[in-house]
Amino acid sequence: MSRIPQSFIDELLDRLDIVEVVDHRVKLKKTGKNYAACCPFHDEKTPSFTVSPDKQFYYCFGCGASGNAVGFLMDYERLPFPEAVEQLAHLCAMEVPKEETSPAVSKQERLRKRLYELLQKSSDFYQQQLREHPGRAKAVDYLKSRGLDGRIARDYGIGYAPPGWDNLLSNLGTSGEAREGLLTSGMLIQPENTDRLYDRFRYRIVFPIHDTRGRVIGFGGRVLGDDKPKYLNSPETPVFHKGRELYGLYEAREAYRNLPRLLVVEGYMDVVSLAQFGIRYGVATLGTACGEEHLERAFRYTSEVVFCFDGDSAGRRAATRALEASLPAMTDGRQVKFLFLPEGEDPDTLVRQVGPEKFENMIDMAVPLEDYLFDAAAEGINIRTMEGRAHLSKRAAPLLAKLPKGVFRELMFDSLANRTGLNRSTLEELVETPEALPSAAPAPEPEPVARVRVDELQAPLEDIPPPQDHDYPPPVDIPAEVYDERPQAEAAAPREQAPSRYLMPPHHKAMALLLAHPELAETEPEPSFWLNQDNIELRRLGRLLKLLHERGHYQLPHILGHWRANFGETECDRLAAIAGNDLLHSAASLTRNESDTEHSYNARAALESSLGKMREILAKSHRDQALARLKHADANQLTREEKAALVAQAIGREK
Repeated sequence: MSRIPQSFIDELLDRLDIVEVVDHRVKLKKTGKNYAACCPFHDEKTPSFTVSPDKQFYYCFGCGASGNAVGFLMDYERLPFPEAVEQLAHLCAMEVPKEETSPAVSKQERLRKRLYELLQKSSDFYQQQLREHPGRAKAVDYLKSRGLDGRIARDYGIGYAPPGWDNLLSNLGTSGEAREGLLTSGMLIQPENTDRLYDRFRYRIVFPIHDTRGRVIGFGGRVLGDDKPKYLNSPETPVFHKGRELYGLYEAREAYRNLPRLLVVEGYMDVVSLAQFGIRYGVATLGTACGEEHLERAFRYTSEVVFCFDGDSAGRRAATRALEASLPAMTDGRQVKFLFLPEGEDPDTLVRQVGPEKFENMIDMAVPLEDYLFDAAAEGINIRTMEGRAHLSKRAAPLLAKLPKGVFRELMFDSLANRTGLNRSTLEELVETPEALPSAAPAPEPEPVARVRVDELQAPLEDIPPPQDHDYPPPVDIPAEVYDERPQAEAAAPREQAPSRYLMPPHHKAMALLLAHPELAETEPEPSFWLNQDNIELRRLGRLLKLLHERGHYQLPHILGHWRANFGETECDRLAAIAGNDLLHSAASLTRNESDTEHSYNARAALESSLGKMREILAKSHRDQALARLKHADANQLTREEKAALVAQAIGREK
């Protein structure tokens, strides 16, 4: 099995002009040093999509889409990575070479390829049964009773699993390798301590689940008889992870060039019934509550997500869980709403009663997240009283603290201050004493999810594995620093200046500076210091420094390409968002006179300042830990040498 060498990708990015690649597909307008346009990945009227020719990088301040020329082509034309590289290489008259991968990686790639093929064949088999099986009448009648026609059944690949234990097994399991693949893909079941195999889906309407590239990765089945459970999903497999997949997302992207929104509903039938009425942006989670991974995936393709729930108490509890999951994803430009249906109704029945136009009007009038949050927090409280407003503050402030830093977070805290009469500093103190919302029920224990990504199955190109947040102890608290602070190489006379409300932590600021000025990596000669820290953000900084030390010619597009290949799409998006912050800062400075030395920005001094601040924070944390250990009840059990070492550490004199 061969793969595209990293060196070729680097050379390709060097030859490409991202402005030419993007402008060929989206008309750009020059704005200062950069180019701008309305974002092709979400619906907007005011341009927020920026392309930087200097950095060979694009970023949308509305939806967060970002990356290099390869990433743009992948997202815009919905191409897999190899095909995007092939197309861009053809543009540059380059031939794509291949290099051999390790046997272990080749085996994993062959396994995934075989699973995709078997799952597609399974989908074809079920669709054929819906058309030709002698007992298909009941399945067809059921679909007609739900208002579905053949066109929608075809578009969504709906099929029929006939009664019987071995229909799929007999048809596709013609060899030992095929049976093993069907078992690994979750299509067959093998009871413990037996050699017996049988079909997982029997006498059910079958809904294939596609990934964002259109490949079948699993199935959901709705029973036609009296069997239990009523709904059945594929299990976790090397290609299917229900904790982050959304049923109908691929079909929604196919239906719209620019997705207007995504409507999160409960089941498969709701999705396809809405599509029958022309509302093709419905998606559904796969037997799990909508979590942060679902939302991050949804927001890659649209800036608005609407949750649809029943209006009863169970629906309110589900809405509160969705609210809390949404908060960390609410970067500026994103919108979350909540649509509560009349009790006893679901999207399937309601859209047939009122029609698609009125149903979409209901979606348009759904409750925005900011209103629902304060309504949920005020439930059961008389906010006209001082006691009630205090109670509201204790409920709402910890929720607002989960919002990412930005304009929306600032406005939400301002709104809470106006509702309660408390100042901002008092509200921030309440963050440490959270109180659960009354409508929130304890979330069910999540099913164990095999956190396996396709890109994580590949062997890393360097010796530092991609980090997983849950593998590490809690990070050291790193306070935010004013991003607009401008350290100079030489001391300047102090000037009074109002502090900025838009803050960037020093580790993010250091990474943003390195992404904008990779040559500054020489400022920090010891990447290992940061790689050995417990804090995941500091280790990410260490990986970036290590990469820039090893590959001094790398610029931003090379860094993003390397990050995506080695650490996965999520990590690459995080890095791109940090680079986007720096792009915004650069754009803000375009209006300044370049000869205005008083306001010139010394990037090297800024980086040194950020690194120094982080070292100070780490040193203080170590001193505090040593002091806490000395005050602990078991300190008397320490030896004299151990106490002396802790004392030296507590006063900052450890060796």
